[in-house]
Amino acid sequence: MRVLSNIAGKAVLLVDKTAIRWLTRLGDGEETRAGDIARLRRLVFACAAALVAVPPALTMLLAPALALPVGVALVLSLFLLCVAASFAFPRPAAVSVAVAQPDDVLFDACPGLSLVLDPHGHVVRTGGRDRDGFPENLREAAGQSLAELVHVSDRIGLIQAFDMLRQGAASAVADIRIERPFSSAGRQFLPVRFDMTAIRDGEGQVLYVFAQARDVSDEQDLHAKAAAHVAEARSAHEAKSRFLAAVSHELRTPLNAILGFSDVLAGEYFGRLANDRQREYVGLIRQSGAHLLSVVNTMLDMSKIEAGRYELLAEPFSLAEAMETCRAMLDLTAREKGVTLTSRASRSLGEVVADRRAVQQILINLAGNAIKFTGQGGVVSIDAMMSGDDVVISVSDTGIGIAAEKLEFIGQPFMQVENAYTRSYEGTGLGLSLVKGLVALHGGRFSIASRPGEGTVVTVALPVDGSGIGSTPDELHEEKIEFPPRLQAVRQAPMMDEQDFADDRAEAKIA
Repeated sequence: MRVLSNIAGKAVLLVDKTAIRWLTRLGDGEETRAGDIARLRRLVFACAAALVAVPPALTMLLAPALALPVGVALVLSLFLLCVAASFAFPRPAAVSVAVAQPDDVLFDACPGLSLVLDPHGHVVRTGGRDRDGFPENLREAAGQSLAELVHVSDRIGLIQAFDMLRQGAASAVADIRIERPFSSAGRQFLPVRFDMTAIRDGEGQVLYVFAQARDVSDEQDLHAKAAAHVAEARSAHEAKSRFLAAVSHELRTPLNAILGFSDVLAGEYFGRLANDRQREYVGLIRQSGAHLLSVVNTMLDMSKIEAGRYELLAEPFSLAEAMETCRAMLDLTAREKGVTLTSRASRSLGEVVADRRAVQQILINLAGNAIKFTGQGGVVSIDAMMSGDDVVISVSDTGIGIAAEKLEFIGQPFMQVENAYTRSYEGTGLGLSLVKGLVALHGGRFSIASRPGEGTVVTVALPVDGSGIGSTPDELHEEKIEFPPRLQAVRQAPMMDEQDFADDRAEAKIA
């Protein structure tokens, strides 16, 4: 008896393993497997019993040689028919039972439109809190293939998302368009984003897919408006740059003529002027024309920088000579205002690799601004020293200074900090903007520190070997520094030595 019991147990185990393997290929879940295995087990053992009983019974009707094959064929045929009847027709009901696991209240409370899809992409169930806002063909899509409801151009994306789930991905997102019914506006498609999650069995096979559909019409409208605004801003920026370039070019031609003829008149090449007032007026014409030409050249340089067409010519040159040239050019202006202008270079400072014209422009603009906003008896100092791989240029003054809340506006094109002081000074607000642009093209750093009534320090750091040219970031790196308290001592001691300058740089701590 024990032997027969062991044989029967092994037979049951073999039948169950075979049934599990077969049912796994059919895609059944754990919930329905126990009942299906029991049903298959009963059918197998019934078939085995029939194979023992039916052929001998047929020998009473047929010859033994014919009764055995006929009996076996009859039993196997009936077995296959029973299996087909038991598993083929009830399969949709079994899947429906499996996918109906989520609680109805929670399923219908999900935002958007909720769908349950079988592994082949057919809609099994729909629901969701906002289902009424979706087209009827999607709301009532139970039993239909989801791919047939979407725009033909989006079907590939939907199929790829399903393939990702079949290959093991936990979730996938697909942006598709759902066809709307005909309307007076014509056929339209609703943009929908499907966020799909795969529900798997113990072997990792996809049982069903839970998808949440959200209407992204507003999101796409915002993206379209943002793209339109960006395109409009870019177009306006390019138009402004072209306008500045065109205006600058057209203005320079007559300005050069004005300057040339005023020089001829001032030189009295074709006859002496009648009186000193005429000479004064000719000098004012020459001075005003030169100022306007300087403004036009600055506008042209700014438009080139903003358009990305400003080309730097890197070459080695002596920064100390450039500083002395700048001092010599602005010395007369400084002396006329009663301002002391000095330039000092560290003994360790040699040649730098940069665009000489651009560096000269940086020095002239910074020093010119410092002189303009420094009163009689004040001091403007241009200093340069090495700091690691950078050359640090510092222009300090003892002028009117700038309030802390106004510093963030300094350097913006055509921006001037209006107050009781600056309203008395001419200018376009392009000087520091041009400086920042030229420093950015060199891959350098720009910083400014100031206190009202005490003065201003502008510091520019450029790579001494020119390595920053051509690899400049989109935005200039601006350092924040603390205002050096010893700058006030410049009023009493305008000529600092190199050690004093190094001490002031150390006090201007970079944040």
